Amino acid sequence: MTHIERLAAPEPSDEAAIMAVLAEANAGSGWPHIREAILLQIRDGDGAVAGGLVARISWQWLYVETLAVAPALRGQGWGLRLMEAAEATARERGCIGARLDTYSFQARGFYEKQGYAVTGTLEDCPPGHARYSLAKRFH
Repeated sequence: MTHIERLAAPEPSDEAAIMAVLAEANAGSGWPHIREAILLQIRDGDGAVAGGLVARISWQWLYVETLAVAPALRGQGWGLRLMEAAEATARERGCIGARLDTYSFQARGFYEKQGYAVTGTLEDCPPGHARYSLAKRFH
């Protein structure tokens, strides 16, 4: 019998199985869900990871999921270089724009300086703060 099951310790293959159902539905609508991962790392002098960017390209858009720079490296242009590298890759792949989310306690101003505009706001996410969705069209 069909039912809902909550997985106590989900594996990556469990998530992939759900995504496969969505991908099949999207492909049936004429929109195959092809995703390309972009992962950029900042390495310090000892080779340790000191930040980076995680993004996906899908449907001709760059989706920036994570941008992190170690506190000791902030204010030195690393975030800008990561964004520029990701956007350059996206343009090479034919993307028409980029989107991301950030929070009121994070870096909204940084992204706006790079040409991103707020497309939506979710108040009290987390409580007392706001989550901002931003996007930028490439020309």
